[in-house]
Amino acid sequence: MPRPGERLRLAVIGCGDVSRRRYLPALAELRDKVEIRACVDRDRSAAEAAAARVAAWSPSAHAYADLAEALATEQLDAVVNITPATVHAAVSQACLEAGLHVYSEKPIAGSIGDADRLIDTAAERGLLLLCAPGVAVTDRFRWLADIAASDRLGRLTLAVAHHADTGPATWREYSGDPSVFYGPGVGPVFDHGVYRLHAMTLLMGPVARVQAMGTIALPSRVVRAGPLAGQTIPVTTPDHVLMNMEFAGGGLGQLLTSFAAPATLAPWLELQFENGTISFGGESSDEDGPASMFIDDDSPLGLEGWVHGLRPPPPAEAIGVVEAGLNHFIACLRGEARPILTAEHARHVLDIILKAYVSIDDGRSHETETTFDRSAAD
Repeated sequence: MPRPGERLRLAVIGCGDVSRRRYLPALAELRDKVEIRACVDRDRSAAEAAAARVAAWSPSAHAYADLAEALATEQLDAVVNITPATVHAAVSQACLEAGLHVYSEKPIAGSIGDADRLIDTAAERGLLLLCAPGVAVTDRFRWLADIAASDRLGRLTLAVAHHADTGPATWREYSGDPSVFYGPGVGPVFDHGVYRLHAMTLLMGPVARVQAMGTIALPSRVVRAGPLAGQTIPVTTPDHVLMNMEFAGGGLGQLLTSFAAPATLAPWLELQFENGTISFGGESSDEDGPASMFIDDDSPLGLEGWVHGLRPPPPAEAIGVVEAGLNHFIACLRGEARPILTAEHARHVLDIILKAYVSIDDGRSHETETTFDRSAAD
């Protein structure tokens, strides 16, 4: 990858709300390591705005409304795929076939077959294919993974999690079109539950069987901000989803994801070990919230009880899960890190989600058809 003194040449594909608020600022912090050569969006004005925003540190950035034109015109090393979830696979496939390394937002694809094709293409061409979310490379989950692997609290037997709010239509800071999030192929599981599923599988390994229930609790939303502010949009995919999981290692998991929950005080993640509990309270969006730990100890030391206000080891830089994943991708390309956010892990999480929706439709439990190597995150 880049010769000494050179920066990685990137294309940012998808220049909407998440790109503006999270990815472009994160890339600006990496300006000594990367430059943006292409900003691509079907809305040319969005691509032009992105190119103008990075011009001070990436003066060679050009705006494109057509991906094929950008790939044929620019000399690139890698792309960051931030397009709508329903086109992730097609965009990543085109970029891999053009010989470029890819970092894709979640989900990796909409079907197992498409995910298989992406993984095979990357392997055949010797390209790096990593996928968000960056849960496994955050300090918080490295801390949890170390506790789980150490056996200090015994075996991890149960994980209960949620990610529940009313979705982007009601976020006052959201500047895009939220309607896609309430339709097939997206919904609360693909958009938010995927974070919890990556965390749970990181800690407990692959899921063997899934059972789920879902419903449309609120059939419409009034958009609060952005270009559709004041308009009413329909909800056509379940906005409450409850999932039960049986892990291949014998543990169990439960996940609630919702775009129809005004608020909750339930722990957004609670881990039950043989000899203790770790619980994260507060808002599910509070990425840096403290943890509580209960120690079940009948020894003479008398350590039994709750300890509150615990925090993972502080990171070298205060960055969120989105930025952590992007930083990891760049570090891997530069040979500074070993790939952890593997496409195989992302494919397995996709498998879990797809089986959940099949279960919602037929009322049965379903076995997964994929796995992943959890040791990659060790």
